[in-house]
Amino acid sequence: MYNVVDLLMLTLGRTGRTMNVAGRTQSAIPPVRFGLLALGAASTLVAAPALAAPTQGTLGATSTGTVTITVQVPSRVQITGLTDVAFGSVEPNAQAVSSQSNCVWSNTATKGYTITASGSGTAGAFTLTSGVLAPVSYAVQWNQTTGQSSGTALAPAAVSTGFVSTATVPTCLTGPTTTSSLIVTIAPTQLATMASLTTYTGTLTLLVSPA
Repeated sequence: MYNVVDLLMLTLGRTGRTMNVAGRTQSAIPPVRFGLLALGAASTLVAAPALAAPTQGTLGATSTGTVTITVQVPSRVQITGLTDVAFGSVEPNAQAVSSQSNCVWSNTATKGYTITASGSGTAGAFTLTSGVLAPVSYAVQWNQTTGQSSGTALAPAAVSTGFVSTATVPTCLTGPTTTSSLIVTIAPTQLATMASLTTYTGTLTLLVSPA
């Protein structure tokens, strides 16, 4: 059995802008920070079929033999293109929304994949914390189409299925440059509980598996 895990860690910080799309840059002024950990997981390598016996050549002026050549690859996925997400100074009476496009590649026959999202709260809850202050909850959505601001709601630590990639190569080097969207939202009821000028942080883990 072969298992491959691709690990990508991004720290999301506040810079006063709505989003930092440069990727992996540390913001200078952080009132709300997130962390993203995205992983790609692989399935089992299928057993190779039985090979036909090679044909041996006979003695003569020339001699011809044949061999059968076979090859296969295991199921693999990769998520790339995740960028730092920076919530600016958001008003507590309106929902905060941050969306980003990224690349998910799958080499299965259907190009399918699943996603399991886990936060850093209890039992994988999507929460942000700041010291002894009460935690703040956020919501996560995923869309298999790029450039979207809404999508399928992801439940903490639960597998979400039915996604299909349009990527033709890993990291979207050719073909579409992005394939999917990650959306993070914080409801006004949660924003209203936050202490002003205080940094809340959390970690979001995205486990991507071939399907």
